Amino acid sequence: MKFTLSWLKDHLETEASLDEILYALTDLGLEVEEVSNPAERLKDFTIGKVKHAEKHPDADKLKVCKVDTDEGELQIICGAPNAREGITVVVAKPGVYVPGIDITIGVGKIRGIESFGMMASEREMELSDEHDGIIELPSGEVGDRFVDWLAENDPAKVDAVIEIAITPNRPDALGVRGIALDLAARGLGTMKPAPTADVKGGFPSPISITIDEDTREKGCEVFAGRLIKGVKNGPSPKWLQDRLRAIGLRPISALVDVTNFFTFDRNRPLHVFDADKVNGNLRVHRAKGGETLMGLDEKEYTFAEGMVVISDDEGIESIGGIMGGLPTGCTEDTVNVFLEAAVWDNVQIAYTGRGLKINSDARYRNERGIDPAFNMEAIDLATQMIIDLCGGEPSEVVVAGEVPDVSRAYKLDTDRVQSLVGMEIPAEEQRATLEALGFVLEGDMAHVPSWRPDVLGEADLVEEVARVASLTKLKGKPMARAVAGVPGMVLTPLQKREQIARRTSAALGYNECVTYSFIDQKSAALFGGGDDAAMLENPISTEMSHMRPSLLPGLLQAAARNQARGFMDQALFECGPVFHGGEPGEQENLVTGILVGRTMSKDIHGESRVVDVYDAKADMEAVLSALGAPAKLTYNRGTNGWWHPGRSAKVGLGPKKVLGAFGELHPKVLEAMDVKGPVVAFAIHFAEIPMPRKKGASKGALELRDLQAVERDFAFVVDAGVEAITLVNAAAGADKALIEEVRVFDEFIGGSLGEGKKSIAVTVRLQPTEKTLKEADIEAVAGKIVEKVSKATGGTLRG
Repeated sequence: MKFTLSWLKDHLETEASLDEILYALTDLGLEVEEVSNPAERLKDFTIGKVKHAEKHPDADKLKVCKVDTDEGELQIICGAPNAREGITVVVAKPGVYVPGIDITIGVGKIRGIESFGMMASEREMELSDEHDGIIELPSGEVGDRFVDWLAENDPAKVDAVIEIAITPNRPDALGVRGIALDLAARGLGTMKPAPTADVKGGFPSPISITIDEDTREKGCEVFAGRLIKGVKNGPSPKWLQDRLRAIGLRPISALVDVTNFFTFDRNRPLHVFDADKVNGNLRVHRAKGGETLMGLDEKEYTFAEGMVVISDDEGIESIGGIMGGLPTGCTEDTVNVFLEAAVWDNVQIAYTGRGLKINSDARYRNERGIDPAFNMEAIDLATQMIIDLCGGEPSEVVVAGEVPDVSRAYKLDTDRVQSLVGMEIPAEEQRATLEALGFVLEGDMAHVPSWRPDVLGEADLVEEVARVASLTKLKGKPMARAVAGVPGMVLTPLQKREQIARRTSAALGYNECVTYSFIDQKSAALFGGGDDAAMLENPISTEMSHMRPSLLPGLLQAAARNQARGFMDQALFECGPVFHGGEPGEQENLVTGILVGRTMSKDIHGESRVVDVYDAKADMEAVLSALGAPAKLTYNRGTNGWWHPGRSAKVGLGPKKVLGAFGELHPKVLEAMDVKGPVVAFAIHFAEIPMPRKKGASKGALELRDLQAVERDFAFVVDAGVEAITLVNAAAGADKALIEEVRVFDEFIGGSLGEGKKSIAVTVRLQPTEKTLKEADIEAVAGKIVEKVSKATGGTLRG
């Protein structure tokens, strides 16, 4: 929405500066997008008078002029043909920037004679395209600012043009008077009385109007018009042309310019028909589909069924509320004109405008909403302006339909400003603000003005009050604590664990991924999912048809994409939910990490190697430790099918309490996911880790053992198929209070052991807590260890 400062002051009596107005507009929600202020770029030009002019001794077309200025007499070389003694001119002294030629004036020599400035033409000052000579002013005192002279004698040339952004809910600001109303409510001035007119018709209109029944509802609610005969159309007056040009419109003729003026001045689109080109009467109806019309923009439009149009007795003549037709458009030869003002359904306007791809000022306003109560007044105001500019005799007004009743009222609760906005505004100030905006107050009820379709409830009243008072005055206040003292923990224990898992994984060198919870059926089936229970009813795409049963598919897809781009060594992790079905209880949160490629880039020292199971095991144990899992864990076989059967294990607190799993992923899975292996991974179930018994934040006392630990080595002969972990778990369970650690240090196959046998050697560390162990105590524990291992594995102590 563009308008000029002088146009605004036609409606607003104000002494506010341009900067104050611009700030207030943005603060009121009418964001200023651009300002063009000619006075700013011309402020340094002054008025001078040529006291003497003579021909340059070395140039036929140059003159050496002596010019009186506010700084005394200056010598200026000028090549303009009208440079002569006695004329009043516009002077640019050294240091002044000239916008039309994009230079800053300096002192220079022209053909050996110094010049101390420049006498400017209109084009050099971007006032017009005139450049045949320098400006000759009919009046003006030496030393006065040129912009002050323009403001008094030709104000249009220094009129600031303001462009603001209009949000869809503020159609009232699409008229200059609506903008002025906001500024007056803010306190930047007072509103001038709105122009009024009461034009009586001298004869019945020969053109009547009808609206079809199926068009009255959600089409055209009221259509008013009148004939003005005997007009003399021609160019509009200079003030109107200047105003339209300033906002980017091309003056066409007085009749058309009047309608454009009201479109921007009062947000009231109008249209004029050449009455002599209208055949019969006008009818507002819906198109049947397939009809065509040549618009005023000289483009042909084909109508779809249901679009609202205006026809005479021979065919369609105008696109209702959007654009007139060229056949009935006004020209310089127009003598009789039919003026139209109507209220259209905004949804219908948008539907037609989009369908025909027309973006006109009329459509822009009608589809956002105009003031229906202003319809009849607009007819009289426009009629009076046409008569003033073009003469003519008006007929009586003909009307079809009824002006819609948009009256409504809401209760003003002055206390809600504090609760909704957090501002303290006195009740009297709130009432005064609404009255300044055009609301009518009866007790606590605020009647909404007809030009404000956006106000639809009590909260909107509060918004208007706060907007005018300025939300910049809103001061932030800390929320009061519900309970005095140190606030309690906000995160739940599981949320805290997820946070710790993220930080620990990142500290171990992993990069976090955030992948979709939806994956394709094929990938889901590889990890135990892909059934109908976890299938989406309306998936985004076929590649996102199922809820993920594991975090591994997303991580492997990310790894495959990185490998395809040449990144072979990767450490990725993700924290997020997995889904084992479609019910609320069939969901849990996991942290999962994968290692792909080598531990580091190849180096001369040979420290780079392919990642293995023990890398994943170490990282998993580090995350479990950070999450507060018990130090003594059991490792068991029996992992899911996507793990390598011989290079993976479940981690838990026994065979039934599983905390997670780690190991190498199955080669078939990697092949299906297009990942170059091997890939090792770990997955941890947050919820399965026991919660700490102590709820406090403090750590327990440090326990240091003052009794010496004892280590004993055992070698057992077992079947070749027995797993070392089975033996280790059995030995550790012989005396849980005394045995601190069991670790494997040797494995031997073959020799005298015979076919199908192997020897596993372990070190058992005993840590006493009450007294130093004697040999009998050690032997007793050793006997339990041998017994437990023999029972669990069928092995015997090696001799």
